[in-house]
Amino acid sequence: MDGESNSIQNQRTILSRYAADHGFTNTRILVDDGYTGTNFDRPGVQEGLSLVEQGLVGTWIVKDMRRFGRDYLQVGHYTEIVFPSCDVRFIAVNDGVDSAKGMDDFTPIRNVFNDFYARDTSKKVRSVMRARGTSGKHLGRPPYGYRSDPQDKDH
Repeated sequence: MDGESNSIQNQRTILSRYAADHGFTNTRILVDDGYTGTNFDRPGVQEGLSLVEQGLVGTWIVKDMRRFGRDYLQVGHYTEIVFPSCDVRFIAVNDGVDSAKGMDDFTPIRNVFNDFYARDTSKKVRSVMRARGTSGKHLGRPPYGYRSDPQDKDH
């Protein structure tokens, strides 16, 4: 892919503005463009967690909880155990979450919904692909040496 996606550009703008408006200096934006939020095996997250372990992070800011992760157990582990034990403040801008103000009771429920949404979407995509395949429609690009019919994308 050439350059960042619009989603990443928008998140970068939101986070930069939030940091400037709230007096956060010495900021670093870590990006995981093209990686799924359903696990924490993402370069940006791994780099950030490494910085947390080194004691180099004071505040971790995300656009919203689902941008941090969609696995509610892992999100809870980091936001309720790891970050507090490392004195890292956690902020999810659009969800109104700020650990300095205390986590609200709705945050864990929001994380469960984010996890459920990711799993539900995955099931739906697999179902659509299975239906396309069993109906004889192509699931990808034509094999090398073949072309798609411009009049019928499934031929």
